[in-house]
Amino acid sequence: VQLQASGGGLVQPGGSLRLSCAASGSIFSIKATGWYRQAPGKQREFVALITSDGSTNYADSVKGRFTISRDNAKNTVYLQMNSLKPEDTAVYYCNALAPPHSNWGQGTQVTVSS
Repeated sequence: VQLQASGGGLVQPGGSLRLSCAASGSIFSIKATGWYRQAPGKQREFVALITSDGSTNYADSVKGRFTISRDNAKNTVYLQMNSLKPEDTAVYYCNALAPPHSNWGQGTQVTVSS
């Protein structure tokens, strides 16, 4: 499975961005797709996940602000990020669980600053 993440950028506090994660390859084997982020000097952390049956899960820090969704026709998972805060600044990575493999895409930078 190959993943291509996009959609990052610079946004003011309170603004919105939508990240995309396009999958190719053995997409039928994907059980769940998630978003993770890593801020400078910090460990990578979980943000949100969507399973193959549509179940979702979110980190407490983003609940109510971020929404994960997918378009099966486009083999793409989205992360809609609203009410962004400076502490959301990080490199965002998508991950696809396709047992026994865990596949990572390249990161996309999100910067929240005035």
